[in-house]
Amino acid sequence: MHPQFRDIVLFYKCKIVDTLSYKTVSGNKETAGKKWLVVDAEGQTVGRLASKVAKIIRGKHKTNFTPHADCGDNVIVINAEKVSFSGTKLQDKEYVRYTGYPGGQRITSAQEMLQKHPERLIEKAVKGMLPKNKLGRKLYTNLKVYVGPEHKQEAQKPEVFNLDTFN
Repeated sequence: MHPQFRDIVLFYKCKIVDTLSYKTVSGNKETAGKKWLVVDAEGQTVGRLASKVAKIIRGKHKTNFTPHADCGDNVIVINAEKVSFSGTKLQDKEYVRYTGYPGGQRITSAQEMLQKHPERLIEKAVKGMLPKNKLGRKLYTNLKVYVGPEHKQEAQKPEVFNLDTFN
């Protein structure tokens, strides 16, 4: 085939496409469309509640999810004192912390923590399910946990979110 004709044949075989329609849009803080959601923890199992809340905070339920950006929603958890544990975890589960002094290891059972600081129980469970880096620390600030049915974020006009219908 003559070189001139080869170029013409190649030109006709190529489709001219709109390249902009094939671009993947990467989400960021500005395009995230963050919402405030209220989640009721009453009767929920701690681990299942925490994994669903972490998924919402991370933004994995959205179509524009981007692993390196904060594109999730803000979550308010109410009735933290009414969560449940499966099996004998309420008595057996222990939370270990260290004061920073020699011999300063302190152990608290889940039952003690539920009586004294039930909000810390959910905060600790959700924090453990977020990334362990700068992004994870930033995402953790999108979580607010309250004891009782009242919360302080009325100005943000949060929507009630049912976790039972969420995957």
